[in-house]
Amino acid sequence: MLDDLITRKSLRDLAGNITFQRGEEYFSNEAVSRLRVEEEKVSARVEGSDTYHVELWDHDGDLDYECSCPQGDEGNFCKHCVAVGLAWLAGKKVERKPGGALGKKKLTKKRDPWLDIRNYLSSQRQKSLVDLLLDVAQRDDRLYQSLLLKAERTGGAGNAMTAFRRAIESATDVDEYVDWRAAASFASNLDEVAESLAELLKPDTAAMLVELAEYAIERVEHALENIDDSDGNIGETLQHFAELHFKACKLARPDPKELAERLFRCETSFPFDSFYDSARIYRDVLGEAGLQRFRELAETEWRKIKPVASQPGDGRSYDGSRWRITHIMETLAELSGDIEQLVAIKQRDLSSGYDYLAIAEVYDKARQKDKALEWAERGLKAFPTQLDERLRDFLVAAYLKRKRNDEALNLTWLRFEERTGLENYKKLQGIAQHLGIWAEQRERALALVAEEIARDAATIDRWTKQARTPDHSLRVEIALWEKDFDAAWCAAHEGICHRNLLIALAGKLEAARPGDAITLYRRVVPPIVGQTGNAAYAEGIDLIRKIGNLMRNLDQSREFADYLAELHAQFKPKRNFIKLLDAVARAHATGSKR
Repeated sequence: MLDDLITRKSLRDLAGNITFQRGEEYFSNEAVSRLRVEEEKVSARVEGSDTYHVELWDHDGDLDYECSCPQGDEGNFCKHCVAVGLAWLAGKKVERKPGGALGKKKLTKKRDPWLDIRNYLSSQRQKSLVDLLLDVAQRDDRLYQSLLLKAERTGGAGNAMTAFRRAIESATDVDEYVDWRAAASFASNLDEVAESLAELLKPDTAAMLVELAEYAIERVEHALENIDDSDGNIGETLQHFAELHFKACKLARPDPKELAERLFRCETSFPFDSFYDSARIYRDVLGEAGLQRFRELAETEWRKIKPVASQPGDGRSYDGSRWRITHIMETLAELSGDIEQLVAIKQRDLSSGYDYLAIAEVYDKARQKDKALEWAERGLKAFPTQLDERLRDFLVAAYLKRKRNDEALNLTWLRFEERTGLENYKKLQGIAQHLGIWAEQRERALALVAEEIARDAATIDRWTKQARTPDHSLRVEIALWEKDFDAAWCAAHEGICHRNLLIALAGKLEAARPGDAITLYRRVVPPIVGQTGNAAYAEGIDLIRKIGNLMRNLDQSREFADYLAELHAQFKPKRNFIKLLDAVARAHATGSKR
């Protein structure tokens, strides 16, 4: 019973405190509409960033739920579900005994508007209902299209096919570019067609659905080339068409060879890949004969693909046709379980280090470790100066397993020398610590960082005419990661440093060294405010408030007032900032009096 399943406690337990609070806000703001109760099921609409449909129902004694929002799609009990549950609870009222005395609470549901509407319509004559429906259809294009399609389908299978094709063509017709604002209407019309097509998912009409779904997918894919589908609504409907096609094929069992030919054409020619991986997805429907025909078509195209040898830096552009047929051939090889055939396919393109890694991973997965290492080392030899990071990681791990520790360490050092960033420092630390030699390797790594900082500062080129102040951002970043705040403090004062790192360091120092934290915050406020813009002003004000809190705890309220006066004088022309600053000053003054 819903009376037992929907309570404030059960809603909070399902949603969690934060989601429950957000659902309360939606309910309080009257975002729930069209609440409908049918037996043990509640449905409603909730207005959020979009309009979402929510259903709550009793499923074998448990509260089950569904919402069309992204969180609901992932199976979460979302804020919209909470709002509908609260709306249902609010629709129940406490009755009194006759005479006004409070009696035992009796809960009754308020009137269901949907039931009222149903009762009204049931009492009307057929002609009145027809007139009412036609009147609504004149204002609702989606209803008009739905009724027209149903009317045209009544003339038999031939008429139904013609009617559906006409509806698909009408819904996918694009005369000019459709921007994201108009895409919603386009998607709505497509949804209506998809819903109508879904009615054909029956044994006697499934074959018709197969043909119509393919036609719809092809039309939508080509239409999408001229549509901004940023919200993804059309893409979702396209996926719905693809699902209908697959289900219809399972039901209708079309000729496997003919289906293979159509699937191959769709996968190799449709621009948005709705039939991607079709050999794998449809393999049970295709059967042995269909897969064989699919393979014949693929091999014919594959013979036209020329091998690409190792060509570092050749800048070869993306080739969609090559990519598609390569994926098809790889899929067929995987389905056959033939490792060597899969490797032979991948060998057609060895134009990057990653291509070698892909082959190494095939052998590694097949537990052929020696061949895996051989191919990884071939990639290292082919691309010694442009080695793919993933390939390098593979080799390092393989060397460590074989106790080839020096080679693993050298590869990791080469990476750090090529790019002395924090991530590569972490990888170097991980390997050296594993080998028990991190202390000496750390000293060497930090020495290299110091050399690069000095070299970059001294570099003079066409853009930099004189030496610059050293940038110690990387050294501070490393020290923060190592939680060596003394080293970070020293590095931050040896030259310039990215302000986000200074802010992060200040945050770490607030508790133990508030004075140093204040120094760092004060250092970054001027350049932030100097950027100009409300976002920069808001960021600066947040830091100024932190400074104020720290100085107040240090009994430096007078000094903070002086600091605010300095900022006021320095940035007086920035009126929006000054307004925010004055608000901080007023709050500080009020706090001081207390």
